[in-house]
Amino acid sequence: MQCCQMLWLTCLAVAFLIPSSNALGGQEPLLVERLGYRPGDRLLIINGDDAGMCHAANAATIDCMENGLMRSATIMVPCPWFLEIAQYARSHPERGFGIHLTHTSEWVKYRWGPVAPPDKVPGLIDPDGYMWRGVEEVYKHATPEEALIEGRAQIRRALAAGVDVTHLDSHMGTLQLNPDYVRVYLQLAVEFNLPVRMASQDTLARLGHPELRGQFAAKGIVFPDYFVYEELKDEKADVRGFWLSIVKNLKPGVTELYIHAGLPTDELKAVTGSWSTRAQEYEVFTHDKEMKQLVEKQGIKVISYKPLRELQRRRQ
Repeated sequence: MQCCQMLWLTCLAVAFLIPSSNALGGQEPLLVERLGYRPGDRLLIINGDDAGMCHAANAATIDCMENGLMRSATIMVPCPWFLEIAQYARSHPERGFGIHLTHTSEWVKYRWGPVAPPDKVPGLIDPDGYMWRGVEEVYKHATPEEALIEGRAQIRRALAAGVDVTHLDSHMGTLQLNPDYVRVYLQLAVEFNLPVRMASQDTLARLGHPELRGQFAAKGIVFPDYFVYEELKDEKADVRGFWLSIVKNLKPGVTELYIHAGLPTDELKAVTGSWSTRAQEYEVFTHDKEMKQLVEKQGIKVISYKPLRELQRRRQ
């Protein structure tokens, strides 16, 4: 299963504050300008989803951060290998680690339960004692209040473990599929003063939900201009070619793309049927010389979410 699903796009908004070009000179600076760059610069956030999910994900994430192009990753706090990636994040504060807010446990043979006390979030727990496998099951059995309690518990556990949390996103889009859960997403972003992942404004406009971005922007939450998601339908046919094309055609501004880096180990193969795609994504953004040359040749500036967090906190 993909960590995000198409439906969540109908409930999200982008952080790009589109400048108003009125004749009185009241133009809002572009996000890229507010981050200290020129209007035409292209900034790229390569985020590694599912850090902490298993050892193969952690090892690939660390290698991609140290030897590749990844600068940000989001951690699945409830998962068994959380402590390994938390230790790395604590000893490498220069890296950008956010929280992959996790309210589901989708795999068949590899599962996890909530961080919050079970009696506080009973609706998030299936009959086997794990989180529900699907988002719709969460909506059927749980409440937004329980999702808030669990999200808050995950962020607090990461902070207590020494992770300098830089941003938030949502595993499988649970906090982005339903307006009541989107409010939880916003509440957590405000409460912990963190940027969030958001869908591109063009995507939201096409789906008829452009208004939601204002709710986040009004609270001072910062997010990238663009998010590569709709295009992912074409990725599996040619993982390397797909990502080379995406990076080659970046627009000016701040773009986030996400990958699921993983070493092609027996562990990863036992956990998920998507192990091959994960391994290919890891290779493309860690060892592929053409990708690195492309980024350098085109003057693309690879950043983490940390500058967005600092911008958000300076503005408040």
